[in-house]
Amino acid sequence: MRFKKKTWIYKGLIWSTFTTIIAVPIVAAMCSPLLAWRDPIYIIAGLAGVIAMALLFVQPVLAGGYLRDLSRLQSRQVHRIIGGILVMMILIHVIGLWITSPPDVIDALLFSSPTPFSVWGVIAMWALFASALTVLLRHRLRINPRMWRFIHTGFAVLIVPSSVIHALLIIGTMETTSKRVLCGLVVAVTAKVIVGWWRLPAR
Repeated sequence: MRFKKKTWIYKGLIWSTFTTIIAVPIVAAMCSPLLAWRDPIYIIAGLAGVIAMALLFVQPVLAGGYLRDLSRLQSRQVHRIIGGILVMMILIHVIGLWITSPPDVIDALLFSSPTPFSVWGVIAMWALFASALTVLLRHRLRINPRMWRFIHTGFAVLIVPSSVIHALLIIGTMETTSKRVLCGLVVAVTAKVIVGWWRLPAR
């Protein structure tokens, strides 16, 4: 009985910590005074970017199987679903910014923007889209497990640092402390998962 109680407490701590890490940056962004007098489209676009950043933390957690209530197969399935949601959030983020300020988005896409964070955001975006495309085409391309691991982790190595730099350089709706903590955790968990993957034989 004591063992079961400790197990439930342990699981509760894991899920509460996991939820807090995701929720705090999003709630803090929603309460940002910088959103005052902003157009609804701009607010939606900004929050979509914040949610995308939070989902970047979820992905390596699922890939590493750290949520013990989920089996390995369930973690992979949810990982794919979250990947699709992540792509959708980025599309909402970019389209919303396009509607509010087309010249800025064009400059960013052409890598001619004077703001460095735009460059890193575009790099992360294209890397994410490419990663999603390889997931969709994996079976058609008949990619073997070892090559798949190399491709998928390669995209992660590009997406995560670019996204983190993009977020840290922006002085916007994300609250500074929660943003830094989230970015640090995204990098740390992603690095841990990638190192762990390369220590295991490809399956």
